Amino acid sequence: MPHLKTVLCLSFLVLSACANSPTTDLNSPPGDTGTNPSVPSAPQNPPVSQAPIPNPIFEPILPQIQQETQIPILLPDYIFGSDGATEVYATIETLTASQYQLILGFTPDCSGGTACRFGTVSGEELSPNSPDLEGQSVSLDDGITGYFMDAVCGANCSDSTMTWDQNDTRYQMGIKAGKPEDLVKMANSAIASGTY
Repeated sequence: MPHLKTVLCLSFLVLSACANSPTTDLNSPPGDTGTNPSVPSAPQNPPVSQAPIPNPIFEPILPQIQQETQIPILLPDYIFGSDGATEVYATIETLTASQYQLILGFTPDCSGGTACRFGTVSGEELSPNSPDLEGQSVSLDDGITGYFMDAVCGANCSDSTMTWDQNDTRYQMGIKAGKPEDLVKMANSAIASGTY
């Protein structure tokens, strides 16, 4: 009987010690005692922020735009029609402290003529006199609402456009007779790339 008492006492001591010791979760990272799951035991490296990467067609003109305009610059990474089979170029049409207007064309010296131009990219500082946005409302990324305006075709087709307000700036992407889904993709690629 004394032997049974000793075994029971030892069992009680072992169980008490286990109950009071911190437990380690098998899914926890090494060194995590599980006592405070909200504080990691190992230092965590913050995510590395990356600068936006422009579509290569904007690289030759981006330094000039950054130097001369004061508004946040948004440029699409995705360019409709820029699939590598056809050369596409971006040229500056208008550039001031509060505005940039770029022409997308098939020649490096396209000045907006209908034969060489196939689209536009622009940004303009919003003011109290800026008109309300018009067109078919479309949901863009980051909770932004864009407005699609369809092209008008006669002897030639005008641009279909996607316009939205962000960063106290009105941005617009245009593609000659473009489809809504192409302009949504183009606008979302600009939003995702971030400002320059």
